[in-house]
Amino acid sequence: MSIKLYSPEQISEMRRAGEIVAECHRRIAAMIRPGVTTMDIERLVADYIRSQDATPYTIGYKGYKYATCASVNDVIAHGFPNDTPLADGDIATIDIVAKADGWVSDSAWTYAIGDIPDGSRKLMQVTKECLDIGIAAAVPGNRIGDVMHALQKHAESNGFSVVRDLLGHGVGAEVHEEPSYSHVGKPGKGFRLKEGMVLTIEPMINEGTFEMFIDSDGWTCRTFDGKRSAQYEHTLVVREGGALILTQQ
Repeated sequence: MSIKLYSPEQISEMRRAGEIVAECHRRIAAMIRPGVTTMDIERLVADYIRSQDATPYTIGYKGYKYATCASVNDVIAHGFPNDTPLADGDIATIDIVAKADGWVSDSAWTYAIGDIPDGSRKLMQVTKECLDIGIAAAVPGNRIGDVMHALQKHAESNGFSVVRDLLGHGVGAEVHEEPSYSHVGKPGKGFRLKEGMVLTIEPMINEGTFEMFIDSDGWTCRTFDGKRSAQYEHTLVVREGGALILTQQ
């Protein structure tokens, strides 16, 4: 496995792609409510990315047709945007990848639609905490198992499960670079983090079982038991003194 280390100059060039993705999420947060469709969000994101002389990276990626993945309620990831209005009580994860100046950034965020159940609110809170815990542990010298064990322990201690089958990954000129890794782990195991690595941390946390299946469309990943899933994801740079979050909103 060959993991790239990026220079300060390259990381500086990556910042604009991260800011574009972050601004997309800020705009989604301002518009999302009951009655809005995920296709409305799709158009907002695609139009904004293009307005910044950047590319909606996922359009055409392995045959995918959209600028966003829109995953509602029991959909874990890779849901297609559609014209069904979001309803009060839903939760929706919007995953966005943009390429600008030759560099990619990737970030997903789960949004509450109106007044959501207490269980969903706790799921979202714990999932965001898992992301924060993972980022705090992503320092040079730690191993990826240290990072993932910390967030896995937090999720499971709150009664939730961590998706195993969808992976975090390196990011650079492409969205999926080496390494790839699950969001569960054992301390002291896996590759060692080094200054200049650019990675995603993107825990997908389920209310029930971590098991999943893929719809007949070949993309949409759902919880096996039909319970809800949440995800928060940032693209970050490993560095001394704490990670640099490229997709900070």
